[in-house]
Amino acid sequence: MVTLAAHHDGSEVHVPGGTPALGDVVPVRVRVPRVPGGADAQVRAVWLRTVRDGEPRRAEARRARQDEHESWYVADVLVHNPVTSYRFFLDVPGGYRWLNGRGVFDRDVPDAADFRLTVHPPAPSWMGDGVVYQVFPDRFARSAEADSRPVPDWAQPAGWDDEPLAAGPGVGTQYYGGDLRGIEEHLDHLQALGVGTVYLTPVFPGRSNHRYDASTFDHVDPLLGGDEAYASLSRAVHARGMRLLGDLTTNHTGAGHEWFERAHADEASAERDWFYWTPGEPGYVGWLEHASLPKLNYGSPTLGARMIDGPGSVVGRYLGEPFALDGWRIDVANMTGRYADEDRTLEIARRIRATMAAINPDAVLVSEHFHDASLDLAGDGWHANMNYSAFTRPIWTWLAPHDSTVPFLGLPVTTPRRGGRSMVETMRDFDAVLPWSVTSRQWNMLGSHDTPRLRSIVGSAEMVEVAATLLLTYPGTPVMFAGDEVGLTGTNGEHARVPMPWDRPERWDGDTFEVYRRLVALRRGSRALREGGLRWLVVDDDAVAYLRETLDERVLVVVARDAWDGARLPRHLLTGADAERLYGDLGLRVTPDGLDVAGDGPGVGVWRLA
Repeated sequence: MVTLAAHHDGSEVHVPGGTPALGDVVPVRVRVPRVPGGADAQVRAVWLRTVRDGEPRRAEARRARQDEHESWYVADVLVHNPVTSYRFFLDVPGGYRWLNGRGVFDRDVPDAADFRLTVHPPAPSWMGDGVVYQVFPDRFARSAEADSRPVPDWAQPAGWDDEPLAAGPGVGTQYYGGDLRGIEEHLDHLQALGVGTVYLTPVFPGRSNHRYDASTFDHVDPLLGGDEAYASLSRAVHARGMRLLGDLTTNHTGAGHEWFERAHADEASAERDWFYWTPGEPGYVGWLEHASLPKLNYGSPTLGARMIDGPGSVVGRYLGEPFALDGWRIDVANMTGRYADEDRTLEIARRIRATMAAINPDAVLVSEHFHDASLDLAGDGWHANMNYSAFTRPIWTWLAPHDSTVPFLGLPVTTPRRGGRSMVETMRDFDAVLPWSVTSRQWNMLGSHDTPRLRSIVGSAEMVEVAATLLLTYPGTPVMFAGDEVGLTGTNGEHARVPMPWDRPERWDGDTFEVYRRLVALRRGSRALREGGLRWLVVDDDAVAYLRETLDERVLVVVARDAWDGARLPRHLLTGADAERLYGDLGLRVTPDGLDVAGDGPGVGVWRLA
C-alpha cells in the first residue's frame, strides 16, 4: 500500500541545519500531500503545538508554497528548554489529526513521540561515513608474534579453524590468540570494504577471551601485544583515514582487578568505597549477580577521578597520545551508576562526555543498551546507542524464515517471522521517542559479538543482501561485525565469535563481500543516504519502500523479501526524465502516470530520483 501522508522529520529538508541555542527561533517545515482521495488532501490549516516549561502552546503555521501535489507549511519553534518538543495539528473537515514522529493520527496521542529540538551537539558526522567495523580481537587474526606468547593459565587453547563453543563451561576461556598486530596486518581488507571506523572490544587484561573482566586499566593486555601494539594499530588506522574506537566497561571490573583486590583485602583502603558491599556471599554486588564482575559505585567521591573525570582518568588517558582513540563504546551503559535507589547514569554519561570533549571535541560516545534507551538519549550524554530495538530486532523478525531455530535476543523463543508492517511500526515507535540528532547517528546493526550471526538468522545470501541494503540505506550509523561480510555463521553470541577464515577460501563468500563493498561505496557516495530524512512510501508485508532526502538529492529504496503486488508511486517524486539506478535488480518503470515498481522478490533496488 502506497502511503502519502503529511510528513516531517529532523533532516535539513524540514529543519535548518546546525545545533540551536537556548532562545533561538527555529522555522520548521511540514509537507502535506494534495493527492485527491489522500488522507490529508483536505487539510484546511496546520498548527504547531509546542510544550514550553511543561505547558502546551499553539500557533498557526504559515503556508509557504503550494502546487498541485503538496502544500508546505512553516512554523516557528522557540527553543526555550534544552529539549523542546513539538508536533503538528491538522485541521480537517469533521475533526482533526495529529502529526508526530510515529505518523498521522485521527485521535489524541501521548507526547512521548513528539518531534524534538535539542541544544546538545550531535555526534560528529564522520561516524556515519563508511561503516563501523567491529573486531573481537581474540578471533580476528593472529600475527607471527602471537606464537611466541605463553598461553595464559585461565585459557583453553583452540586451533584457528576450531568451531567456537556455543554454551557450557569454557565459552569464556576458549582462547584462539588473535592479537593487535594481526588486526594491523589485515587493514587492507577493511579499506577495500570501505570501513570508516574500526571498533575493538576490550583490550585490557582479564581472565577471559572477551576481556570484559578487566584486571587493570593501566595497560593493554600483553597477550594482544601490549601498549605499543595498540599505539601502532592506532597510527596505522589513522594513516589510512579511518578512526579507532575503544570499548570500556564503566559498570564493573573483574574480580581480579587491582582496585577490587585492594578493596576486598582492606576495609581501610582508598578503593573500598568504589564498590558495593553486601552481607552474605559473596559479600559484594556483581553485574547480574556474577561474582566475577564486581559493580563500581559512583557514589564514591574519589572513583570519578580514576575512571571518568579528566585527562588522567581511564576515559581520558586513552584518548590522548600514543593511543589517540576517537571515542568509546561503553559496555552495559544502561546499568552504569544504577543500583537500587541510586540512579547516576545520566550524570556519569555527561561527565564522560565532558572529559572527552576537553581532550578531543570530535570524539564520540556510544552506549550499549539492549532495550528501550529513550530515557537515556536526550543528546547531552551518550551521542548514540547500539540500536538493537529499532533496527536489529525488527529486521530479524521480517527476514527470518518461518521455521527459524535461532533464539531471539534474550527471549525464550526462536526468532519469529512477522510482516513488513510490524517491522516498520517497531522502527517508528523506537525512533520517534528520540531527537532526530540522535536517531540519525544511532548504531544500526544486523548483529554483533553478543548475538547470532545474520547469515544464521536469515538463512541465505539472498536475504543477507536485503538486510545489508537496509543497513546501508537507513538513517543512522551502519555497524557490522567482522566476518558478516564473508558470510560467517553462528547461532548465538558465543558461537558467532568465529575466527576470520583468512586461509580458508572455501569458507569465504566472495559474492557477499562484494554486496557489502558495493553498498558501502553507494552510501559513501550519496549525501541523501548519509544525512537525509526518511519518508516511508510503501509498507507491505513482503516489501517496503522509502525515500532518503536532502535539499540536493532524493534516493528511493525498495527492498522485498518475497514476491508482492508491486506499487505505483507518484510521478512527481521524480524531478527529471528518468530514475538513475544506483544498486539492485528490482524493476522500476517510469510512465506518465507514475513510477511503477515491479512486484519481484526477493530483491532490492536503489534509485536516485533527484
